Amino acid sequence: MGDTRQRLVDGTIETIRAQGIAAVSARAIAATAGVNQALVFYHFGSVDDLLAQACQVTTECQVALFRERFAEVDSFAGLLALGRQLHEEESAQGNVTVLAQMLAGAQRDAKLAAATGSAVRLWVTEIEHTLRRLLAGSPLADVLDPADLAPTVAAAFVGMELFEPVDPEATGSALAALDQLAKIVEALDELGPLARRLVRAKLRNTTKKERA
Repeated sequence: MGDTRQRLVDGTIETIRAQGIAAVSARAIAATAGVNQALVFYHFGSVDDLLAQACQVTTECQVALFRERFAEVDSFAGLLALGRQLHEEESAQGNVTVLAQMLAGAQRDAKLAAATGSAVRLWVTEIEHTLRRLLAGSPLADVLDPADLAPTVAAAFVGMELFEPVDPEATGSALAALDQLAKIVEALDELGPLARRLVRAKLRNTTKKERA
């Protein structure tokens, strides 16, 4: 990406971070980026298109930074720990604030909703890859579909990120509950072969009854 385009992308994110989505305009972005506002339209066509590009490019960079760490996760507790790290780092950089503003803007802007959704799916994809690896051979593999579970996990963390400023104690309790759930899953994985077969059979029967 050219220097001017990158400055505009960075300026967009910084404007959202500092002033909120409602304050985003060609003038505000250009002022933050230190360029002429006409360059917004020259390089991106519109403020909406610049917002979409900024959201996508910035998220791609963040996901890339965590990709190796996702690949190193070898347990559900490890995945939760990585989620905590991600939250702490994203909060420190002000990216949780940006996400909250993008989600708020997406409620009334279909184009922004599509861009934000596309960016969130980048995280969902990494989570899904990790879940597929962790569930391989697990008694839960027959009842938990990583493609369905991944967006659920992502939504849970997004919800906690947005809820934390309102009630930090409740967010801490939610994370503690997820810790306990991860321990239960890992306990199932540590069962002997016979017990694992019994658990798998029970889960399959339960799932069949629910579908019926």
